[in-house]
Amino acid sequence: MTALASPAAIVRDLFIDSLLFLKALPPRRPLSVVDIGAGAGIPGLPMRLADSRLTLCLVESKRKRVSFLRTVCRELDLTEITVVEGRADEATRVDPALRAAFDVAVARAVARIERLEPLAAPYLKPSGLLIVSAAPEATVPSGVRVARVSAPGASGTRVFHVLEK
Repeated sequence: MTALASPAAIVRDLFIDSLLFLKALPPRRPLSVVDIGAGAGIPGLPMRLADSRLTLCLVESKRKRVSFLRTVCRELDLTEITVVEGRADEATRVDPALRAAFDVAVARAVARIERLEPLAAPYLKPSGLLIVSAAPEATVPSGVRVARVSAPGASGTRVFHVLEK
């Protein structure tokens, strides 16, 4: 499910990077989160493992990845997690229960915030947040707030673009 070969790279580049999203989330709990383009569950699964007060929905279009996510949730007996198979732009039309159901939408390595905003908006409650990982040098679109989160060790700072619905 990943191109990373070493366990250290997986921990650093996937798990720790996913946990940095937690610092960009609003502090109140419980919190409902949708991970758009979940892939192998990054960042959603590590976030949920670290904070059981998150209700998580993983949206993924590729069947192999969906099967993997469902197996992980079953094998680890993870509750409060839903796995949705389908394209993010179609899932809210197929399942109306997903509309305006989430406090936060997150995405990592999917697309820039301008492209993700129309995909995430149907999932978000009024005043919901879209939080997207971004390159430090990325242009910040109008209306987007930047959250800089210090990474542990020598990893530096992680940049997130945050947009309120």
